[in-house]
Amino acid sequence: MRILAFSDLHMARNRAAEVVAASAEADLVIGAGDFCNARQGLDQAMAMLSGITAPFVMVPGNAESAQELVEAAPEGGHVLHGSGMTLDGLRLFGLGYGVPVTPFGDWSCDLTDAEATELLDRCDGADILIAHSPPKGYGDVTSQGDAVGSVAVRDAVERLQPQYALCGHIHDSWGYRGALGRTQIANLGPSVNWFEVTV
Repeated sequence: MRILAFSDLHMARNRAAEVVAASAEADLVIGAGDFCNARQGLDQAMAMLSGITAPFVMVPGNAESAQELVEAAPEGGHVLHGSGMTLDGLRLFGLGYGVPVTPFGDWSCDLTDAEATELLDRCDGADILIAHSPPKGYGDVTSQGDAVGSVAVRDAVERLQPQYALCGHIHDSWGYRGALGRTQIANLGPSVNWFEVTV
């Protein structure tokens, strides 16, 4: 299965156009959150992605709530937040929001690591774990050198050992690739990222 994945679009029209164009070659498209900015413009962001015809699985970032994303999602879009699904034999589990809580204030959709753990504990197996926030110590370093990822997401990766853990959120670490056990970890960013998965 050929998978196209991205994160943190933040309403960048040119980036959205690149994703839509590339999606014609994808069996599955994954969006790992932050489609809009500070809870504004989600409908416009989804309109920019409306040309995606492949199955489209999304998690909410900290810039949109799960309910907002469900309401704005294009026809055929699937929103995962503390939930999973199976697509053509591929097991997917998603967790959105900023984890741990961000310093951005009231507009930001965040979870504590304890709250995230409760949601992630619902998953008993996954081929791909999609989290807006990166696992602690993996693709989570800010420009100040701070590792601000999620302990809960890291613990879930260690426990589940999916083929891939796909994330975003920390802009300074876009493009990061690493591994935790047998799991390949990628902080995606708003570019076209390709992954091949065997089920």
